[in-house]
Amino acid sequence: MAIGPWQLLIVLLIVVLLFGTKKLANLGSDLGGAMKGFKKAIKDDDEEQSVTQEKVATEESEEDKK
Repeated sequence: MAIGPWQLLIVLLIVVLLFGTKKLANLGSDLGGAMKGFKKAIKDDDEEQSVTQEKVATEESEEDKK
C-alpha cells in the first residue's frame, strides 16, 4: 500500500496547522544552513586529506631519490 498524493497533502496540512508557517520557515532555514555547513566540512576534510596525501607522496619520492 503506497502513500498517495492526497495522504501527503493531508499530512502537510496537519503539520502546517500544528506548527504554523513561520515556525516551518525557520525550521527549513535552519535545516538548510546545517546541510550547507555539513557539506562545507566534508569538502574541507577531503581537501585536507588530498593535501596530506600529496605531501606524503612528495616525501616518499624525495627519499627514493636519495
